[in-house]
Amino acid sequence: MIRVLQNLHTHTSFCDGKNTPQEMAQSALGLGMTSLGFSGHAYTPHDESYCMSLEKTQRYFETIEAMKRDGRFSHLTLFVGLEQDLYSVPPAIDTQFLIGSVHYVEKCGEYIPVDETREHIESAVTRLYGGDVYAFLEDYYRLVSQVYDKTRCDIVGHIDLCEKFNGDGSLFDRNAPRYTAAYESAVKTLASSGCIFEVNTGAMSRGYTDFPYPQKRLLETIKKYGGRITLSSDSHSAETVNYKLDEMCAYAKSCGFDERFELNVSGAFTAVPI
Repeated sequence: MIRVLQNLHTHTSFCDGKNTPQEMAQSALGLGMTSLGFSGHAYTPHDESYCMSLEKTQRYFETIEAMKRDGRFSHLTLFVGLEQDLYSVPPAIDTQFLIGSVHYVEKCGEYIPVDETREHIESAVTRLYGGDVYAFLEDYYRLVSQVYDKTRCDIVGHIDLCEKFNGDGSLFDRNAPRYTAAYESAVKTLASSGCIFEVNTGAMSRGYTDFPYPQKRLLETIKKYGGRITLSSDSHSAETVNYKLDEMCAYAKSCGFDERFELNVSGAFTAVPI
C-alpha cells in the first residue's frame, strides 16, 4: 500500500481541535509522516464558536513559526495555513496555503450551518425553503462555486460537506438530477480555476459516514473536468492525523486518478503518483 506522509488539513486547540499544535506534530512524527500543515479556522464574525479570533490567529501563527525552529520537530516539515470560510475575514497572517470552504448557507439573513446538526438543516429547509431540500443544496453549491473567487484558496475543502448527515442517504438522494446538476456546475467552475480538491476523511473518522468527501460519483465528476486532488484527514485530534489516508489512494485510483498533489518546501504543489 502507498504511504501518504503529508496532511494539510489539521485543526488544533487554537480553534475547534482537541490537541495543541505540538501534540499534533508529535503524533505525526510517531506515525512516520514527513510533513504537516496546520489549517486553523479563520475568523468568521457571525459565528465565533469554532474559529480563531484575530488576536488568537496571530498567536497561532507565532506558535507554528516557533515550532519550525524547535529541534523536536526537525524531521517534520511544518506549514502554516488557514481554513478560510466563504464568510471569513481575509487572512491576517502570512500563510503558506489556504483551504477554502463553505460551512454556512445564508438565507433571509440567517446563516444555516451545513455541518452542525442534521436538525439544523431540516429545520431551516422547512422554515426557509418550504421543505425543498434540493433548493437548499442548490444554494450550497452555488456558494461552493464562489469559494475560489472569494478566498483565492489553494485547496477546496470538503466540497460535499452537506453529505455529513446523509451517510445513509435519508436526508436527500445523492443521485437526484437537481443535486448532481448543482455539484457538477460547481466542480466545472472550480476546476477551471486550477485549485485543488481535497479527498477528506474527516466525516469517516468522526463516525458520520463510511465514505470520504467527496463521495464517489462527485469525485468522478472532478476527474471528468480535469480537477486535481490532495488527500487530507481534516484532523481535530492527535489520534486522526493520518486517518485512512493510505486507503484513499486506492479510492482515488478507482475514480480514475493516477496522481495526487502535495505541498513542497518551496511553496509549490507537485504531483505524487498513487
